Amino acid sequence: MSEPATASAIEAALIELGLSFENPRPGAYLVRLEGQHKLATMTWLVVGEHSLGVESFFCRQPDENHEAFYRFLLERNGRMYGVHFTLDPVGDVYLTGRLPLSAVAVADIDRLLGCVLAYSDDNFDTALELGFASAIRREWAWRAKRGESLANLRAFARFADPDRPGSDPDSDPGSDPGSDPGRDESATST
Repeated sequence: MSEPATASAIEAALIELGLSFENPRPGAYLVRLEGQHKLATMTWLVVGEHSLGVESFFCRQPDENHEAFYRFLLERNGRMYGVHFTLDPVGDVYLTGRLPLSAVAVADIDRLLGCVLAYSDDNFDTALELGFASAIRREWAWRAKRGESLANLRAFARFADPDRPGSDPDSDPGSDPGSDPGRDESATST
């Protein structure tokens, strides 16, 4: 399939799937995927000469607990379809992948974007807990002191809320990366 034909097929697929997207240049589509934990996952679909590139920002480089943070993401890579976690030169984390142009059909685009959304949304809270626990605690305290909304931090109340029964603000949230923190609302996006 030629690049222009592939671009047309992608645009038709995005429209058929009812997804919000921009087309800032020929063959490049920025798709907005709505999540529950990560509020929005912005994903690039870029048509190349031989393949369709996929790239989505996941989160910035972690502030702390680097080994556990990166291990958590690497352990997931082996079970993922179409995309995998990667780092840029400064350590920020992305989901990236490539598909052959022949795989550009509505079902393939739907599956690929569904995977991007699932991997981003399902792993977001734990990744933030592992790599940004101190910042989350500081943000919780700052908002609570000023009477600001804590709605998008509720997923982290288990370790960030000093007034929560059984919470331990000094515990290491990375000690149980498989834990499922209470998820009342969406987590913060970084």
